[in-house]
Amino acid sequence: MSATPQKNRASRRVLAAAAGLATVGALVAAMPAGAHGHDKGHGHHTPARTVDVQLLSFNDLHGNLEPPAGSAGSVTETQADGTTKAIPAGGVEYLASSLRAARKGHPYSITAAGGDVVGASPLLSGLFHDEPTIEALNKIDLDVTTVGNHEFDEGATELGRLQNGGCHPVEGCYEQGKKFEGADFPYLAANVTDEKTGKPILKPYTVWKKNGVKIGFIGVTLEGTPNIVTANGVKGLKFHDEIETVNKYAKELDRQGVKSIVALIHEGGAPASSSYNYDCDSPAAGDGISGPITDIAKGISPKVDALVTGHTHQAYVCTIPDPAGNPRLVTSASSFGKLYTDTTLTYDRRTKDIVRTAVKTSSKHHPAPVNPVSANHIVTRDQAKATDMTDLIARWNTLAAPIANRPQGFISADINGRGSTAPEKPLGNLIADAQLEGLAPADKGGAVVAFMNPGGIRADLVYKATGSEGDGVVTYGESFTVQPFTNMMNVVDLTGAQLVSALQQQVSGSNEASPKILQISKGLTYTLDMTKTGAARVVTDTIKLNGEAIDPAKSYRVAMNEFLAGGGDGFAALGAGTNKLVGASDLDLFNAYLAAHSTAAAPLAPPATDRITVVQ
Repeated sequence: MSATPQKNRASRRVLAAAAGLATVGALVAAMPAGAHGHDKGHGHHTPARTVDVQLLSFNDLHGNLEPPAGSAGSVTETQADGTTKAIPAGGVEYLASSLRAARKGHPYSITAAGGDVVGASPLLSGLFHDEPTIEALNKIDLDVTTVGNHEFDEGATELGRLQNGGCHPVEGCYEQGKKFEGADFPYLAANVTDEKTGKPILKPYTVWKKNGVKIGFIGVTLEGTPNIVTANGVKGLKFHDEIETVNKYAKELDRQGVKSIVALIHEGGAPASSSYNYDCDSPAAGDGISGPITDIAKGISPKVDALVTGHTHQAYVCTIPDPAGNPRLVTSASSFGKLYTDTTLTYDRRTKDIVRTAVKTSSKHHPAPVNPVSANHIVTRDQAKATDMTDLIARWNTLAAPIANRPQGFISADINGRGSTAPEKPLGNLIADAQLEGLAPADKGGAVVAFMNPGGIRADLVYKATGSEGDGVVTYGESFTVQPFTNMMNVVDLTGAQLVSALQQQVSGSNEASPKILQISKGLTYTLDMTKTGAARVVTDTIKLNGEAIDPAKSYRVAMNEFLAGGGDGFAALGAGTNKLVGASDLDLFNAYLAAHSTAAAPLAPPATDRITVVQ
């Protein structure tokens, strides 16, 4: 695919179908020596039996048009000597340059995304309901994406507007004389149906075609989307099993003669290392990865040739055998546009399928080239910026500036949230303290403790200035980037027994394999023993509020955002609250706390992380 932004809509749709394909290439098997050649025995030129299709993919961009700040804006690389190095990465000016450079010399190239390209976005995109990101992806020549859970943050109607265009129903058009065009690539949602009609709310699949080469893309989001999105966002929708849905449409594509298929799945896994260049097929295929995608991959029909995944914000290129025992590529490119995956799919013109007998084979005698080839590449910030992206960012920044640049408070050092891997994060403590303080007064709810979901912390608070505001100044744009959902706060009655259950639900049930540790306000302390399993990991006799043991029969006023109060993230106990009072938004409370507790002369220091004692 060329890098030229001008493409008519029809050809773009066709290309979009192909976008998913690239991943498939990764699985392509090693071809015999003459496979890519031409028949020279006759007086005419016959096309090669196989064609290499390039599949470029990324996932979980979350509207990060500008390079993400702080530790959330770097990738970990393992060096030859075994040490690791953090490399700054991301930003659409560099992502566009990387993808355009990668496409050179590849007449058959598809660009696909694994969902969450928008939603939970920094202010530059979020303030404008992600129109700037859709515009950037159109220019980058994205061919196809699946929906992720965050595509539903503002509901199905708003998702339809992102696809089809039209100005925002409440805020209208943002630029005089300009109407929002919508995405010129298809959004796929095979496993999301309308409750009334039973039909998918968007296209379930698309087919990329070029010179007789056809690659089908099927897109699904995780079945558990309703558990991680506010109830309003998924109203009237039904989410179906990922494996059953992909297999159903793979059969349909196969019947139409489309034998090469890539699945775009917004669900992922956890590799054993956070380094993007870790070999997760060591010592054997798929050994180095765990999480939901491993079971999904094992259940998806062999008709599907490659899986482009996302959601966990991890980097991996793995081989997980399909149900027939054949190697199949499963990839994910971290998040925020910091990496992209480049996969070669070898397409056989005779069978119309991707050659997939061995995925990542190598031997001492034949070290290269190995087919299929797939690898993650860093979107480095030392390359030339794409000028059309620089212009786009400047244009939207001008519109956002009056709001974005307002100072909210002052910090003395980085306060890590998204960039912290610890169960208790400094920024999590700060947010929970802000919520407790804002909702403790009797007329505001009378809260005695506050809980914050870790997934709702979308960035770090970074000391270094991002613009002209000066070091240590927290702007509205920066605080918005930390908490972009503008969730309304709730204060509810919970019994001591329900409080204990909520803490146990962090590490049991649906959260056992991948714990979700709530960030807690000052005064609450307890011990987490990760050497145990399930609910037993919470040492109940250590749970204290302001030094006193929790009384199971007593009622407590608890503050949390509306997502948690709805039982989100597997916290059914928190959803059982009564006597609900709705307060200000999480962002308003956060900004009020920064203003009340910091000045230029006396900035806020990162809070200590001494509330949860972790036994490993």
